Amino acid sequence: MLDRAARLRHLSGAERDIIRLASDPLFPRWLEQITATGGCTHPVHLAGSTTTYDALTGEVLHHYDTTNEPGERLSVRCRNRRSTVCAPCSRLHAGDTFHLVRAGLVGGKNVPDDVRDRPRLFLTLTAPGFGPVHRATDGSPCRPRRAADECEHGRPAGCPAVHDASDPLVGQPICPGCYDYCGHVLWHAYTGRLWKAFTDNLYNHLAARTGRTRTGLRRAVRLSYAKVAEYQKRAAVHVHAVLRLDGAGGPAIAPPAWLDADTLTRAVHTAAAAIRLPTVHSAALGEYVLRWGTQLDVRPLRAFDGPEGLTDDAVAAYVAKYVTKGAADTAAGLDHRLTGPDDLHTAPVSAHIRTLMATCWRLGGLPELEPLRLRAWAHTLGYRGHILTKSRAYSTTYAALRAERAEYERTAQGSELSPGPDTVTDAHWCYVGSGHSPGAALIAAGIAEDLARNREIARAELAAGDLDGGAG
Repeated sequence: MLDRAARLRHLSGAERDIIRLASDPLFPRWLEQITATGGCTHPVHLAGSTTTYDALTGEVLHHYDTTNEPGERLSVRCRNRRSTVCAPCSRLHAGDTFHLVRAGLVGGKNVPDDVRDRPRLFLTLTAPGFGPVHRATDGSPCRPRRAADECEHGRPAGCPAVHDASDPLVGQPICPGCYDYCGHVLWHAYTGRLWKAFTDNLYNHLAARTGRTRTGLRRAVRLSYAKVAEYQKRAAVHVHAVLRLDGAGGPAIAPPAWLDADTLTRAVHTAAAAIRLPTVHSAALGEYVLRWGTQLDVRPLRAFDGPEGLTDDAVAAYVAKYVTKGAADTAAGLDHRLTGPDDLHTAPVSAHIRTLMATCWRLGGLPELEPLRLRAWAHTLGYRGHILTKSRAYSTTYAALRAERAEYERTAQGSELSPGPDTVTDAHWCYVGSGHSPGAALIAAGIAEDLARNREIARAELAAGDLDGGAG
């Protein structure tokens, strides 16, 4: 029989690491920390202390430090939104996003309940065409041509093939040489300004349709929104937005009766079509005039099931699901920044995505385009906005939702007192590392899997209870 040392030599590195962790006297506390992070795949490790004093007497009410923690550090969630990077944290982020978007539609979280009765739209703004690409069709040819036309590069100008949605050719240019890669990248870089131009122009078009001046309209209404950016198959961003009409005072005040959803819908169509945004003039590129694409979808929202429109919960769930997608799930480049041009050759992306990233890198070296920071955002193909943004008055914030959850967890655990108006908190924390050792990663993955299974069981039991209640 092999002795203990010999048996250990036959174990993998991860198995030996698990034995090391389990042999530590502080292993139960370490397990508590990993469970508290939900099995986060890349936790952040902090060292420091927090002391809470009575503001009047100076008495120490509570003190915590990491001296007695495993490794003298505390592990917290990485909070990455991408499911391809950290599934446990992305699930939590999706839940926060759902509540953030839903609160702006039906109320709650400091938003009055009567917002559900106001004009509200779900709209999709797309990018213009930068060149013909292969597309998925319902059994018909991709891009049929009557004659065997060729482009200036000697390639066929059409495509007679039939593609399904899973075909890797879908979204790829018919001719890469004819495709306007510079225009594509610049459109991404200016998407935020295009949205700002759209919302500003929307006030103008609403004023014109209602016979009021822009100033007069601004004094009567406010447009609140939450928007999410999504990459299409051709790797161009399009914007989904929830748009709500409030009174001038924000969500606490209803809009005037002379503005309804139909008027807002017509104004959205004309305002988007009228946008023309000149870019910074470049000696190498000339001047691009950017606009939204001709495909525009505008749908009214409804709080409950009905014959027309989308439900509020369906829209909130859609947005929440999208914000957790990583680059592997979309044509969005990479989940991490490029460190140099050599990364372009080794990136696991299609030739189309690689050319877009290379275009970002090339244009980022032009002095006149330096403010766009295209090299820093080459991994997202020049798009430098957050995946989800909202107007200030739309609803609550991620920070408020996280604070509410933390307070709930403190209360549920019956723990230490929460900071209040009569207390002062002195905190000193520093970053000491991140990630897991090989054995810790396996344990964390098991914890995450167990928590996910428990959620599924609880969801199934809840659904079964609803059915039993309905049957009774």
